[in-house]
Amino acid sequence: MPHLTLEYSDNLGTAISPVVLRGLNHALVATGHFDEADIKTRALAFDCVAIGTDDAPRAFLAATLSLLSGRSLQVRQEIAQALLTALEAAVPANGNALQTSVQLVEIERDSYAKSHRA
Repeated sequence: MPHLTLEYSDNLGTAISPVVLRGLNHALVATGHFDEADIKTRALAFDCVAIGTDDAPRAFLAATLSLLSGRSLQVRQEIAQALLTALEAAVPANGNALQTSVQLVEIERDSYAKSHRA
């Protein structure tokens, strides 16, 4: 934990790459709230999207960070802002009006299970 999922419109092209994902992981580690080996990040491109009603070139990037419950609202806001800042710095708009969002989702700690295997 945490799990970071990026969903984005594929008109961003190759803007999302493993290098970008690792950079986001670094941004999360820099908050001081996560161990680097615990962060799992993945990205999903969508080729069939509609943003608004206009045909103008638009794109979206929606980040969802799932993390265990128990952090204060202030800490969650700091994490969300750090992630938004990192996304804006790492992902170019590629000629689109780009909407970027970050949502934190708390997972109930008492019902979460995890294992490590080698």
